[in-house]
Amino acid sequence: MDATLLVTAIFAYLLGSVSSAILISKILRLPDPRVEGSGNPGATNVLRLSGKFPAALTLLGDVAKGTVPVLVARLLTDGDTLSMSVAALMAFLGHLYPLYFRFQGGKGVATALGAYLGLSLHLFVGVGVTWIAMAFIFRYSSLSSLSAMLSAPIVGWLLFEDIWVSAAACIIFLFVVIRHRTNIQRLLAGQESKIRLKK
Repeated sequence: MDATLLVTAIFAYLLGSVSSAILISKILRLPDPRVEGSGNPGATNVLRLSGKFPAALTLLGDVAKGTVPVLVARLLTDGDTLSMSVAALMAFLGHLYPLYFRFQGGKGVATALGAYLGLSLHLFVGVGVTWIAMAFIFRYSSLSSLSAMLSAPIVGWLLFEDIWVSAAACIIFLFVVIRHRTNIQRLLAGQESKIRLKK
């Protein structure tokens, strides 16, 4: 394996393992998102538990840890799509299975969005617009996330026509579906919680 590819993959995983939700909640002395609300250490649960500002910080941190490794891979490899795609996938997996938190992480959507930002601004916008549109129409964060991640392989192929980008996006989508399996069950049963902002 190429040394640069290996180093960027390890760096991406380690950075992805940093949980923004847990750290921000601890710093601001807010409820632990792992044991309160949905139990998911992500921006949506922080929003429900603690409000807009902590959720915005969490979202920013999760997006950044997806973007930075991809940009590092781009810089070190002069835009090699294999290295960038591996960095994107490893940062995402780091969020799902964080080394620092007993491999118990979030669902990875914001980190995936950040990785897509590192790959292409157009890819990020396409996926982000899908999430926002679905959230505005249906008010389900889980449905918005699933729809956005489903759009990523399609948009990625249209932009890059590159097997590595599309493969990474497909793997990310499959993991997102697995992590949202209980949400999917609640959606089908009409029991899924809608997005509500804490006053």
